[in-house]
Amino acid sequence: MNLSFRQLQAFREVMRTGSVSEAARILGRTQPAASALIANLEAELDLSLFRRQRGKMVPTPEARYFITEAEAILDRLSLSTRTMREIGELSQGRLKIACMPAASPVLMPQLVAEFLHDKPAVKVSLMMRASSVIEEWISSQQYDIGLSETPAVSGSLDTENFRLSCVCALPADDPLAAKDEVTAADLDGRPMAALQDGHQNLIETMKAFAEQKSVFFQRFELRSFQPAMTLVENGLCYCICDPITAAGYIKGHAKPRPVVFRPFRPSVVLAVSILQPAHRPPSTLATSFAQSLSQELKELQAVFHKADGVTTTP
Repeated sequence: MNLSFRQLQAFREVMRTGSVSEAARILGRTQPAASALIANLEAELDLSLFRRQRGKMVPTPEARYFITEAEAILDRLSLSTRTMREIGELSQGRLKIACMPAASPVLMPQLVAEFLHDKPAVKVSLMMRASSVIEEWISSQQYDIGLSETPAVSGSLDTENFRLSCVCALPADDPLAAKDEVTAADLDGRPMAALQDGHQNLIETMKAFAEQKSVFFQRFELRSFQPAMTLVENGLCYCICDPITAAGYIKGHAKPRPVVFRPFRPSVVLAVSILQPAHRPPSTLATSFAQSLSQELKELQAVFHKADGVTTTP
């Protein structure tokens, strides 16, 4: 059986109006074309749907039964068409996002809020996880988009990579805040907050101190940099943190801020990536959000980088 959308439309309008010519007018077709649609529908169903009496199309009992089915099909097609159009216009759908801890308090929620302000029907799953878990989720196509530390090259991941220079977080009233940049030598033997043993940021920070023959004194060991901001506020330590955390802190605190950020030398780089599944085409919604996230990270680079690699902060 090869029923068509136009046949069902013609049938419904004839049932409503009792006239092929009136149905043709409503559908914007010629009367012969509308008659042909009804005839073809009857041939497909092997049923007579109308009796012609005194210029009127009188429906048969079979037609009265079939109109319920036809209207259900047409309504479903109309709903599906409207839904797909809304998905194409980014006003409906579901987006599953996984992000690293640094982006979870401010950057990602704020970006999601901005993205959704005119999309009330879009649903979002936003989960914070370690980078290794995010890689697994994206590789297995459980999530649409991930923001994590840059993973090893994998055939199951599409990545857009960014290299962000870390900055030194210090109390606003600290004498070092008067400097244009802070070096490892400036922090020689001073208490530091840093990430857990084995983390790449800690390794790179210790290398920077070793390069300037300075003592790295880790007073606080943390899983993320957010708690470090409170410790720095209270004058307990300094911290070489990622610029995502720094930007989040700046956005979340009105001036005068108790913590300020200065360029740190030698450079400590955070490599982050936007991840998407390699073996599944992204939805229009996911593509649009990934573009927004990419632009946000590029703007972050612009705020915290100069062309020569020297960090700047607001």
